[in-house]
Amino acid sequence: MANYRKILVAYDGSASAKNALAVAADIARKDKSWIKVLAVVPDYQGDLELIGVSNIKETIEGPGQKLLAEAKQLAEGHGVHVFTNLEQGEPYERIVQVAAEEKCDLIVMGRSGLSHLERALMGGVTARVIGHTDRNVLIVPEEAKLIWNRVLVATDGSKNSGAAVRHAVAVAKEHGSVLAAVSVVHTDEEMIALAPEHIHHLAEQARAILQEVTDLCSAEGVSVETFVREGEPHEQITGVAREIGASLVVMGTYGRKGLNRLLMGSATERTIGYAECPVLIIH
Repeated sequence: MANYRKILVAYDGSASAKNALAVAADIARKDKSWIKVLAVVPDYQGDLELIGVSNIKETIEGPGQKLLAEAKQLAEGHGVHVFTNLEQGEPYERIVQVAAEEKCDLIVMGRSGLSHLERALMGGVTARVIGHTDRNVLIVPEEAKLIWNRVLVATDGSKNSGAAVRHAVAVAKEHGSVLAAVSVVHTDEEMIALAPEHIHHLAEQARAILQEVTDLCSAEGVSVETFVREGEPHEQITGVAREIGASLVVMGTYGRKGLNRLLMGSATERTIGYAECPVLIIH
């Protein structure tokens, strides 16, 4: 997948993590990549002398070792060999650190079935990983598969979106996929009522952005269709994805600091939450 050679899979034994591992295995078979499976167990914060447990290391790490043994067995069932890591600490910190130390090109994480609120504001480990890592991150819904017939890239013309567009074009070229590109004019009821001319101007800008995508695809020999939509970005992006039967959504993200690392941005976060297919976040 666009020359990914080293893949890190975050594994917690959940159904979504098992599916993420299956998707990573499929990428690895096709690209001859290697996979590192990571399980994270919490640090023990108490007084070891007071708990009366002599084998505290085994007590803490035992469940993690079982997870990794399970992951190896699942991976072998998918026809790939994996390396494993067991770490203690905060899950997102360990995922980010191991990905950097191992020089992984891609982090693969599962996404479970979410409530309406969770879809709107994911939070948790996934958001923090995306906020802190400089690696690309593939988020795979629990029952989704990754096929290559249709790739959708979302762009707003920014430098970050440009990186996502270039990556999506490379993926489409590599796999012979049809590429679609969407640019969303963010509108609400007040803007529609009071500033229709401004909306028209933004729509013209969106068409110009998509023309640049078309020109790039033409130079690379990739087929592309483009969409300008108005409304809430995540609703329009996931709506186009459903409309065209997208098998992968590609988006850019921004380097952030402090608290903003935990809040990756509503458009990206909500697209991840509501998308029915895998979402690839490009840094």
